[in-house]
Amino acid sequence: MYIHQLKDWPDFTWDLEALSPVLGTVRHRQGKILGQMSALGFELREKALLETLTADVVKSSEIEGERLNEDQVRSSIARRLGIALAGAVPAERNVEGVVEMMLDATQNYSNELNTSRLFDWHAALFPTGRSGMQKITVAEWRGPDAGPMQVGSGPMGRERIHFEAPTSERLQGEMEKFLNWFNVSSDTDPVVKAAVAHIWFVTIHPFDDGNGRITRAITDMQLARADESPLRFYSISAEILKERPAYYEVLERTQKGGLDITTWIKWFLECLNHSMDQTEQTMSAIMQRKAFWEKHRETVFNPRQQKMIAVLLDDFFGSLNTSKWAKITKSSADTALRDIQDLLNKGVLEKTDAGGRSTSYTLINT
Repeated sequence: MYIHQLKDWPDFTWDLEALSPVLGTVRHRQGKILGQMSALGFELREKALLETLTADVVKSSEIEGERLNEDQVRSSIARRLGIALAGAVPAERNVEGVVEMMLDATQNYSNELNTSRLFDWHAALFPTGRSGMQKITVAEWRGPDAGPMQVGSGPMGRERIHFEAPTSERLQGEMEKFLNWFNVSSDTDPVVKAAVAHIWFVTIHPFDDGNGRITRAITDMQLARADESPLRFYSISAEILKERPAYYEVLERTQKGGLDITTWIKWFLECLNHSMDQTEQTMSAIMQRKAFWEKHRETVFNPRQQKMIAVLLDDFFGSLNTSKWAKITKSSADTALRDIQDLLNKGVLEKTDAGGRSTSYTLINT
């Protein structure tokens, strides 16, 4: 028996006292992050927002096994928010759809969530009416033709079934209850409400496909309500992807348990707390980039050097050598060596300890 089959469904309960320590930590960190971002200044705040939203969209899709082009996602978000972005690229329809849904959820968080809005999100996710090669019902609740909706994870042919969702005949009533609850103000802490909304909607699983991404959009919408701000600086989707096995394990246990969902909410809050660790890393990287460009505001760089410095200030893995420089900048080895030597002379790069064929370079810490 799953929780949606219990007599008192969906009357969830939880032990607020048991949740208080981690809830207090999360609420404190939320306020601290918003305060720090406000102090950053408009331009840096925009960069942090763009990075967070890009991660949220990319990772939410990756949880479902769909890998979106990160540059396209970033470009689509920047264009829709009016953020200047060098090297913007056109985005494909599926990318535009996911971005449109996520931005509507977070930027318009105070608007009512209703059936029409959910159908619009679903249509944006599946503009061709297909999920991969399979034709699906779009912008409507799933029908009886597809049979029972089993929710699982893992590679095709070796899926692990975590639970079975309510039958299609129940969906209209189930969604009316959910939406009425979601839109009405209550005494429930808004972050706890995000956790409840997540487990409730994912249990109903009202669509043929896309339920996970829409669940996380609803979660982000409620978290924006908790922050009372459309500015998103932490990504629950990115953290769920990191902790995916644990996520599915606690999801399955919750579905097969009772209506006391304290364990689920505690896991959700801890996951949210971990996501804020990444926010601190993002802020540190942004401040490092700011410090670098302030230090070298009078230094002259050619376009190849500007590109490589931007790469080095972001997530550059491994060691930098002339061959990598030449490959990334699409230049010759001789040109790469001249560029690097120029930056060595200007005190921007320094050689690492290894020499000879292993000679590599690193950006001088600002």
